[in-house]
Amino acid sequence: MRQYRNRLTLIMLTLIGLSMLAAGLAMVTVFKQSHIQLLEDNMVREIRLLQTMMEFPDTDSADALSYYTNRSVQLEELSDARVTFILKDGKVIGDSESDPLTMDNHAYREEMLEAVKEGRGSTIRRSDTLEQDMLYVALPVKAGENFDGFVRLSVSLKEVDQGVKQGWTVMGIGLLVLFLIAALVSYRVAKGLTSPLEKITRVARRISRLEYDARVKIHRKDEIGQLAQAINGMADSLQTQLRTIRDNEDLLQSVLNNMTGGIVMVSGAGQIILVNRAAEKMLGINAEVITGKSYRELKQHYELTKLMEEGLESKEGFHEERNIYYPVESIIRLDGVAMMQEEEQESYRGMLFLLQDVSDIRRLERMRSEFVANVSHELKTPLAAVKGFAETLLGGGVTDEKTSRSFLQIIYDESERLNRLIGDILELSKIESKRIQMDYSPIHLSAFFDTISEMMRTVAEKKRISLELDIPEELFMEGDEDKLRQIFMNLLSNAISYTQEGGRVKLTAREKHSNGNAEDIVEFIVKDSGIGIPKKDLPRIFERFYRVDKARSRGSGGTGLGLSIVKHLVDLHHGTIKVESELGIGSSFIIELPVLQETADTGS
Repeated sequence: MRQYRNRLTLIMLTLIGLSMLAAGLAMVTVFKQSHIQLLEDNMVREIRLLQTMMEFPDTDSADALSYYTNRSVQLEELSDARVTFILKDGKVIGDSESDPLTMDNHAYREEMLEAVKEGRGSTIRRSDTLEQDMLYVALPVKAGENFDGFVRLSVSLKEVDQGVKQGWTVMGIGLLVLFLIAALVSYRVAKGLTSPLEKITRVARRISRLEYDARVKIHRKDEIGQLAQAINGMADSLQTQLRTIRDNEDLLQSVLNNMTGGIVMVSGAGQIILVNRAAEKMLGINAEVITGKSYRELKQHYELTKLMEEGLESKEGFHEERNIYYPVESIIRLDGVAMMQEEEQESYRGMLFLLQDVSDIRRLERMRSEFVANVSHELKTPLAAVKGFAETLLGGGVTDEKTSRSFLQIIYDESERLNRLIGDILELSKIESKRIQMDYSPIHLSAFFDTISEMMRTVAEKKRISLELDIPEELFMEGDEDKLRQIFMNLLSNAISYTQEGGRVKLTAREKHSNGNAEDIVEFIVKDSGIGIPKKDLPRIFERFYRVDKARSRGSGGTGLGLSIVKHLVDLHHGTIKVESELGIGSSFIIELPVLQETADTGS
């Protein structure tokens, strides 16, 4: 084990040393590159500053060479960098350290070629004269018609190299100290790994000698701790099996108690041997009181006890539904299952009764049936009209062109009504099945209602109805613009349809705070001076196909689904809608919507 510890320590030290060396090389490289880049950026700024501040005389003048040479010397004293002025053809006309007349053409220097191509050139070259690396930076400069060429600065990288050397020195010392610390930590870690393994090995040998009372006393959460737990688990396998049996019993009891369906188990002798919580709640009984007693003690549920009796006598399964009235009225589905021994089919142990409350399911089925009946009725009316008038026209019984056009117009109107009805049914189905997508965006309400009023004003003018809007110009809210348009088009269309000629329809909007919390809401009121709604009809006004005035509604082309769609769309905007009405005076539909919608809610 000590040999393993030494090898582990050596491997860890080698990995740490290589990692620290690689990190040091990377840090030094980054330091040098960043320093050179900073130096290069400073030189570029100096050239640009020089371009702005310096006067550039004509390079063709007689004293141009002397001027640019003197200026380069002055600038070198200020910037501590070699300054060179180079014409576009590569000719040097000024340099702070050499005679321009003796200098070669610089057109093909690396920094010059890059400056021509990229607008900025830089390179690092070894200076044979100074025996050190130099950084050259060149920028194109144009000063009117006097100077069109390049300004080049060059500085020595000696200070950078010295900084790198100092960095290596400091880093080397730091890495050495860290290496020594890592060596100490590695030894301690290796010892911490091998010492528990020695204990586990000793306990494993004792267990192999049938000493099952041996235990590894190590409390760790790593792999070694898991190994120690595995060794201990092998030693007390018998206790684990017994514990598993108890856990399974607890799990079974937990499942029974948390099932949504009720379970009542009755022995072959008619005694109740098991009742879960769901059955207690459905039947209004107490399991502690009823367990061990006859199923006939369920006197308040005569229909169920009758079915239980038949199942116990026949020893066969059944599926029945019965109404119960205690503790609440509901419809219970009772499934009886005969319990037999797996080994012997003839060994009868009793009946298992499964109880399921199907009240909601049956209510939904009834609603679906009513919906289908209503749809069938609504579809039948326009279809009958279309068929009747079409048969009249096809039979040749109408020869008058005016009457024929009247019949055709009726067929067209009824088909349009049929199309609207089908569209509303599909829209309502999509909304109720939560397949509709909400696209929230900021809405300027004044502009939004202006477009709606333009569409509705023509309809209102035909009945000489005054359509008024009272929308503050500064009012904004967040919502699905298409869905909001559908809401208010429905409400305004209804208001106009149920308002007599010469009447008035008004839509107002205002911002206010809700009572429950601090969030802002917008209240919309669509008010008309129409025929009103009877009080008995107000609770059902948002039901599908419910009409207050059925004759007027069908005559106006209504489908009976508009307000139901409005209610669902308001709910999707997390708002509320209510109606206030008086017969002969008019109706008011009041909608409250939040100014801001929850961003996490997609409305799907």
